[in-house]
Amino acid sequence: MKSVPPRHLLILLLLLAASLSAVALHHRANNSAGVSKVAPIALQPALILWAWERPEDLSFINPQEIAVAYLAKTVFLRGAGLLSKPRLQPLSMPAGTTVIPVARIEIDTEKPPALSSEQAEETATEIAKLSSIANTSMIQVDFDATTSQRQFYRTLLFELRKRMPPTTKLSITALGSWCQGDDWLADLPIDEAVPMLFRMGLDRNAILSRLAGDGFTATRCDSSAGISTDEHVKNLPPVSRLYVFNPNSWNRDTLNKVMETYQR
Repeated sequence: MKSVPPRHLLILLLLLAASLSAVALHHRANNSAGVSKVAPIALQPALILWAWERPEDLSFINPQEIAVAYLAKTVFLRGAGLLSKPRLQPLSMPAGTTVIPVARIEIDTEKPPALSSEQAEETATEIAKLSSIANTSMIQVDFDATTSQRQFYRTLLFELRKRMPPTTKLSITALGSWCQGDDWLADLPIDEAVPMLFRMGLDRNAILSRLAGDGFTATRCDSSAGISTDEHVKNLPPVSRLYVFNPNSWNRDTLNKVMETYQR
């Protein structure tokens, strides 16, 4: 075997080192891409359509501009347990649409729930199953918790966050009063709280008046808002993400009107 001159040996070693570095960089890049499957909220569609429990055909939307938050299951709390009801109505969307499965929590008034830590953990486990749905970037919880139910809700959200993939965002809907002067949301493990600016009853005028003056004072409520097609909101503060509810089935004309009215 012929000996390799020192100069040539040095060149070979340098080439080998460069190749190993390139492989390492490629490996790190691929790993990083795997970890960052879910885009940050700011990079996701800024207009989200709520699709509730009825047949919906949203095949006309542009998935690059619009996401869909749909009622995926309803969890009924009753006594010491719960009953989970899945979505039963068809929903059509273009391939690649960013979806946000929504879990609605209802309270049984005939047999009020225990609201124990065990019930919170069981509810969290049931809701966390939504994270396995394809194209899911975020899970949203819809629960009109009263003051006496807040501790239960806090426990549920912390337990849910532990059971969700770290790359999946957590959103909750919020009563208007939660976002103005009542900052109990501040330390919750959520990525956003969506103030529901419709169906507010007698508080509507007062909440919208304060909203026009001070905006959303709660820290978790300042990036998103929820409106309805049949209740126009004047002086809506600038938000990066707008959720829209429609009491009727969605169609292209209604969507275009929303986009024109709220400049989306």
